[in-house]
Amino acid sequence: MLRTTFTIFLLLMVASSYSQVQKDFEYLDVFQLEYAADPQISPNGDYVVYRRTGFDIMKDRSKGNLWIVGIDNPKIHHKLSTREVNESNARWSPSGDRIAFVSSTDEGSEIYLYWTETGAMARLTQIENAPSSLEWSPDGKSIAFTMKVNAKAPVIAKMPEKPEKAEWAKAPRITDRLKHEADGSGYIKPGFTHIFTIPAEGGTARQLTSGDFNHSGNLSWSSDGSKIFFSANRNKDWEYDFRNSEIYSVDVQNGNIDQLTERNGPDYSPVVSPNGKHIAYLGFEDKVQTYQTDKLQLMNIDGSGKKVISVGLDRSISDPVWDAKSKGLYFKYNDLGVTKIAYMGLNGKVTDITADVGGTSLGRPYASGSYSVSRDGEIAYTLSRSDRPADVAVTEKGDNNTQILTGLNEDLLAHRNLGKVEEIWYKSSVDQRDIQGWIVYPPNFDENKTYPLLVENHGGPILNYGPHFSAEIQLYASQGYVVFYPNPRGSTSYGEEFGNLLYNNYPGEDYNDVMDGVDAVIEKGFIDTNELFVTGGSAGGIMTAWIIGKTNRFAAAVVAKPVVNWISKTLVADNYFGYAESRYPGQPWENFEGYWKFSPLSLVGNVETPTMVMVGMDDLRTPPSEAKQLYHALKLRKVETVLVEIPEASHGIAARPSNLITKVAHTLAWFEKYRSGSNQD
Repeated sequence: MLRTTFTIFLLLMVASSYSQVQKDFEYLDVFQLEYAADPQISPNGDYVVYRRTGFDIMKDRSKGNLWIVGIDNPKIHHKLSTREVNESNARWSPSGDRIAFVSSTDEGSEIYLYWTETGAMARLTQIENAPSSLEWSPDGKSIAFTMKVNAKAPVIAKMPEKPEKAEWAKAPRITDRLKHEADGSGYIKPGFTHIFTIPAEGGTARQLTSGDFNHSGNLSWSSDGSKIFFSANRNKDWEYDFRNSEIYSVDVQNGNIDQLTERNGPDYSPVVSPNGKHIAYLGFEDKVQTYQTDKLQLMNIDGSGKKVISVGLDRSISDPVWDAKSKGLYFKYNDLGVTKIAYMGLNGKVTDITADVGGTSLGRPYASGSYSVSRDGEIAYTLSRSDRPADVAVTEKGDNNTQILTGLNEDLLAHRNLGKVEEIWYKSSVDQRDIQGWIVYPPNFDENKTYPLLVENHGGPILNYGPHFSAEIQLYASQGYVVFYPNPRGSTSYGEEFGNLLYNNYPGEDYNDVMDGVDAVIEKGFIDTNELFVTGGSAGGIMTAWIIGKTNRFAAAVVAKPVVNWISKTLVADNYFGYAESRYPGQPWENFEGYWKFSPLSLVGNVETPTMVMVGMDDLRTPPSEAKQLYHALKLRKVETVLVEIPEASHGIAARPSNLITKVAHTLAWFEKYRSGSNQD
């Protein structure tokens, strides 16, 4: 059984803090938050290396370093290296004597090695682009990784030479690729991701794969180190067959590639069993619909004997890890708004281990988190709590005790009055389905008083919120709002049928699910029904725009980074090629009426709600043109409205702490303007 001394110490420390002066969560507190991510437990289960992420208030950016903490001796807790740069992707050698990791340099990201006995450190690579997916060979002599190999952009015309010292315009940027840009990073430079190996003592990186294909995702060595298994789409028409991928192996010596799967749909995350006999992997037979659950599957090492072993679990599975005896696998899955680590035997029997994984999504309360497993079955994972971002915790199968190894935010949040998070279930008026949501109460909540209600709609829409720490939600609550965030139909963690209810029906009855939740909260008796407010970003922005086109119950709305016109969005966004058939039948020019039917802009003639429209100016996922369409339509109709455009912000507005604060501050300022009794401009 794992020791719980440090856990008890943390709990006592938190309890004692309440005898001290508390104050509410404030905007600048966002810069002081930290969270743990990617905890990697040593093979013998003595230590955990994790990425400790915080924020630089002067540079307005996140920063992440690797830290190491002892399990039996938590007093051992320090930075892995002395370098003050971004570090990530730490991976223990099979014997536990070394740690490979990725670290930034003036020239770019490189692979480094840390020797645990001496604390010595060395740079192993000098490579073209950032490495990822580090994986040690079984004998500890090599490290495999993936890296993009640059290619030249197409050239259409040969330009004449410009005169010496002439200041001509820059050359045009030319692309002939289906996917040529990505939100958050912009234009994608030409090139393809390939698999490499490098000797663990340093040397030249050797490229194993070739061709105009991308080979990305996790890598898994065969038990004898002769092959590396990976996922890719090497089909001739791979660019347009983008929902498909297969499991392959590449021979480490000669680069020969064998294809092991061949069905229509994604097959990915191959993991070779320790005894070398089987490969576990994830995927599904593609039925071309909005949502399908990823199944845990098994095949022999040569690709024969394929079968699904998670038939009895109607949830998407992720991050499979074999146990040391090759008798089953650990995995992660979302269930009813929470993220669990579980174990599945090869007969499909599921044993839940813990249900409090997450805490690495600071802005809004999305599912998140990661874990790793030692040889003896000890599990290190990111612990999620509603009042704290992620800490490192350890547990094991069959042990009800969780040992918390870090307290990254006790210096701040132990001295803050946070809003209490409470689960709520209610019935949908559409079909009597059970719908889940959460209520967050203002600090010092008094049930005998009435409060304004702020509804926060999640993005996706094929995602889910849960009882996780959220800086945005806590800031709303600290200003005296009761916050309600639901998981309406279409949300994940409730099974494939529930998630797929939005197929060719979005927005649809998910609107009713949200409004039924509003009524359920109001029935509790502490909501001022004249002070109802609604907001949401991305798919939550779509839902908010749809809501104000359907009802005038809300005093004000903030529509953040929305889609308001599916016809224009579908052909402009960075993922423009992915909507036809899986969201709506056909392409927009083939189904104009269908795309328009589900566009919130089609309801704009009904809107009377004062509405702020907000978008990042560099958003490629829901481009600013979408927000402007709504704003312009409302201005033409003389509805109270304002457009807030956030410079240097992509779809993830909250990626920079100051932008998270900007988003929340402007949302609250807009709502305050329409509070009962407030002065109107």
